[in-house]
Amino acid sequence: LEQAFHVLAGRDDVRVVVLAGEGKVFCAGGDLRWMRRVADYTAEENLKDAAMFQRAFDAIDRSPLPVVGRVQGAALGGGAGLVAVCDVVVAAEGTRLGFPEVRLGLVPGVVSSYVMRRIGPGQARRLFLTGELLRAEEALDLGLVHHVVPEPDLDAAVGDVVAALRAGSPDGLRRAKELVRAMVEAGSWEEQAAVACEAIAEARASEDGREGTMAFLERRRPRWAT
Repeated sequence: LEQAFHVLAGRDDVRVVVLAGEGKVFCAGGDLRWMRRVADYTAEENLKDAAMFQRAFDAIDRSPLPVVGRVQGAALGGGAGLVAVCDVVVAAEGTRLGFPEVRLGLVPGVVSSYVMRRIGPGQARRLFLTGELLRAEEALDLGLVHHVVPEPDLDAAVGDVVAALRAGSPDGLRRAKELVRAMVEAGSWEEQAAVACEAIAEARASEDGREGTMAFLERRRPRWAT
């Protein structure tokens, strides 16, 4: 995943990435063979493995491209973490999401920062401690997913989201993602205000900003709207 997202970020012919799972479930969590193997790891080996895991999630989270999650069946543990790093998530009715790590004597360590940023520390504490599984509708209420549809309609709903994203300029989408991150990381209102002013000033002066403004004034479609 880390390599794939770095490669995709460098391709000019890619506008949106859809992250999906094959088969009946999106991602059921840790692979059993991997879990047996890491049970015998040293502390140093575990730390190295966790850092590799972290890099994969970070590559998705920091991708300049919009990432749409297509989720069905189950998204558990690291699978629910993948949901948390997608920009827009469409889940099928009947999907179960959760963090059952404590039931194995573990914690959702690597994904915790992404999940807390998505749903807040209060809800994260509840889900991390109980290990309970959420219905897709409950995950929608928490903001972990954004749309819940009948499973037969999943692809069409994902297509609608992709179409909406393709209406935005590639540069504008990248700048919008950077803006959200910078606003979250800003430590004070003054810093947020500075980030916001700089973001709009740079966007207005950008090639896409000028093209979008002129297209609006000339009542035509901007060049990226294909």
